[in-house]
Amino acid sequence: MRIAYIAAGAGGMYCGSCIHDNTVAAEIQRMGFEVALLPTYTPMRTDEASVSSGRVFYGALGVYLEQKSRFFRKPHRAIDWLLNRPALLSLAAKFSGSTDARELGELSLGVLKGEAGSAQKELDELVGWLRDEFKPDVVHITNSMFLGLVRRLKAELSVPVVVAVQGEDLFIEDLPAPYRDQVISEMRARAGEADALLAPSTFYAQRMAELLEVKPSRMTVIPLGIRLAGHLAPLTERAERTAGGTAPAIGYLARICPEKGLHLLVDAFLELARDPGREDLRLKVAGYLGAKDRPYYLDLEKKIHAAGLIDRYDFLGEVDREAKISFLRSLDVFSAPTVYREAKGLSILEAMANGVPVVQPEHGSFPEMIRATGGGILVEPHSAGALAVGFRSLLDDPDERRRLGDAGRAAVLERYGDRPMAEATVELYRRLLAG
Repeated sequence: MRIAYIAAGAGGMYCGSCIHDNTVAAEIQRMGFEVALLPTYTPMRTDEASVSSGRVFYGALGVYLEQKSRFFRKPHRAIDWLLNRPALLSLAAKFSGSTDARELGELSLGVLKGEAGSAQKELDELVGWLRDEFKPDVVHITNSMFLGLVRRLKAELSVPVVVAVQGEDLFIEDLPAPYRDQVISEMRARAGEADALLAPSTFYAQRMAELLEVKPSRMTVIPLGIRLAGHLAPLTERAERTAGGTAPAIGYLARICPEKGLHLLVDAFLELARDPGREDLRLKVAGYLGAKDRPYYLDLEKKIHAAGLIDRYDFLGEVDREAKISFLRSLDVFSAPTVYREAKGLSILEAMANGVPVVQPEHGSFPEMIRATGGGILVEPHSAGALAVGFRSLLDDPDERRRLGDAGRAAVLERYGDRPMAEATVELYRRLLAG
């Protein structure tokens, strides 16, 4: 079986969707199938060995210029070659945070309209390469903002096309009028053309079925999985922590931005730090910080400093895979308290894989993840006080902390690794090919 796996690059940062897509593609390759992981917009960046193609389709610079001027919608071999150089796309990605929301709406519509949109040249190039060179048996698109590709892919390749949803609703809801409604309308008009729609959680399957106006039965749920290599080492760090050899620590690993809820975690930490007997409690934070969100982060850092707690705060910034695992194992409790209803929650599984119990808001995909693993507790969303109560209950009860940590780790290592996720994905392909 030959699978074309079309994924969206994330502008040079470590991104949960990129890591997930690379993990799936790499494990399907290890199962003996041929997979072409094709990045779009920008090169993919993951914290493990990338299996993505060196070629980028729908290069962000080209798509932007095609939307702005008809001149660029015609083939210009030298210009097109230059605009799609991975190095240039990576450089341009560093400035992507300043892109106006109106332009993002126009770009999204240009791609969603497929053969009738401003990015038709990009669609021709991708379809031509797949048809003439790779010749896939299945095409898997990992983002529903590319539903505009499906019609041409099916017409010219005559193969099943899978379209995944991974959190696009947050982007769509932030689009200004009239683009939000136009984007949703175009997605609804094209959603029925996909042979399968794939979601990472039951919550998100229901959410996107409503948004796309498709029957819930059309959504296939394949739960998230993580690459287990590196997470399997014995938890010697936890034994040392249980023995009281290190200061207790609360941790956060996610992109540094308001929607991920770091401000709630900071406020919960400030409240806990005032408790008698918690003079050594630490807050540890890791994650990508873009230029757009730097003022937000600096305000939080000033708040910690003003409380006199800056010496009990560690900011690691973006971490590679080895540093990430080491960071997680240095924690007693973990939280990524998103203020929006999260579709995935990859870092939650990663924390559990390392025996760290989690405290998460009771919304989005988190309730089903906690129920399925037993690796943490749920608290009221949008409340720093509720987070503090949850942290307090675990910090004060080492036995419960260990019990939840053991349950979460066992569940992730048994059911939420890369192999079960890849096997379920391949089984979906087989059903489509047989049907």
